[in-house]
Amino acid sequence: METKKTNGQEGGKRQRLSTNMVNVFIMGKHHIVPEHATIMRAIEYAGHQIIRGAGCREGFCGACGTIYRLPGDYRMHTGLACTTLVKEGMVLTQVPFVPMLKAVYDIETLKPDVSAIEQVYPQTFRCVACGTCSKACPQGIPVMDYIQAAMRGDVAEVADIAFDCVACGLCALRCPAELIQHEVGILSKRLTGRYLRKESTEVDERLDQVRSGKFEQEYAELMAMDKQTLSKLYYDRDIEP
Repeated sequence: METKKTNGQEGGKRQRLSTNMVNVFIMGKHHIVPEHATIMRAIEYAGHQIIRGAGCREGFCGACGTIYRLPGDYRMHTGLACTTLVKEGMVLTQVPFVPMLKAVYDIETLKPDVSAIEQVYPQTFRCVACGTCSKACPQGIPVMDYIQAAMRGDVAEVADIAFDCVACGLCALRCPAELIQHEVGILSKRLTGRYLRKESTEVDERLDQVRSGKFEQEYAELMAMDKQTLSKLYYDRDIEP
């Protein structure tokens, strides 16, 4: 995330607080924030305006990858700022971007096997199986497992394991071999969808309905709704567990 400072509550040394507030350190400065706040809300409570690196704010888009440390723990932790709650003594580090090379390719010229991985993301084969990517994933995805599957050419297995990936890039940020794990996952999901998916009559029927204009009236009604009504409709929807 990228932020700029506006105003807010700021202190000096870590303080003993009531049970509903905690000490955190944001970009090297001490702040006192509510204990049940997410990292993103704590940053805003401290007076920072988030100008880049915040998308859905619901844990789906992966834009707010964050790195932090905790008192007495030498390890570097990762998380999504919109879903990770602050903890007493948490030290947050700003991650303005994750450097990586996103390949450009024509899916129609690729085959759903190891040759696609070799052609598009050859650096995948530098993997040393250290497991850092899996430890870094805020979704708990066994990233190293799907990279090993990619090296075997098991594209469908990669797509299955990487299904819940939100492409935050924290695995790539921590990778000592400089792999781009989540992009390998995206490529594999595209290959699976194009070549390996099972035929679905339900999808074909729904596509025919869309093309026929069946949902145009419903779409127009959604576009005419005010923000409050649309927000209620969104949050009241059924979400798969």
